[in-house]
Amino acid sequence: MVHYHDTYWGLPVHDDQELFAKLSLDLMQAGLSWQTVLNKTEAFYVAFDDFEIGKVAQYDDLKFAELIENVGIIRNKMKIRAIINNASRVQEIQQTFGSFDDYIWQFVTGQTVVQQPLKNGFLTRNTLSDDLSKDLKKRGFKFVGTTIIFAYLQAIGVLDDHEETCFRKSELAQLRDK
Repeated sequence: MVHYHDTYWGLPVHDDQELFAKLSLDLMQAGLSWQTVLNKTEAFYVAFDDFEIGKVAQYDDLKFAELIENVGIIRNKMKIRAIINNASRVQEIQQTFGSFDDYIWQFVTGQTVVQQPLKNGFLTRNTLSDDLSKDLKKRGFKFVGTTIIFAYLQAIGVLDDHEETCFRKSELAQLRDK
């Protein structure tokens, strides 16, 4: 978990394939610990063809059956179907907005939102995650509730929730200032 935080979490992502991969991993985490997903991340990338959007969107019943039998990943039928469905929805967004990146980052006019951490506890949703979740659902995405989307926005660097004392807070601020 420390390695994930120190290396990946909160770093702004602008690559459509990686945005899709992170969305897929976040939806797989629903109801489970993040550690469970982290432990299976490599297997997810192998099983889902590196989350190549075009490939995943074309998965058929045979590939679905293969995924359900894959002991290296979380074998939840609804979540696997959601990832396949969401790949097609990402393609639709790419056609409309030019890229999934443009679509996601338009909600914050291309700028990371720096949040002040709560003194007691953590947020699990906000207006931004509510709005994006609602829009994604309207576009046919699955497993994109506001809590999942909030975690996703943190993971891809749209929301910066690092504590003031965290070394990543100042590193990310320097990246934004460039």
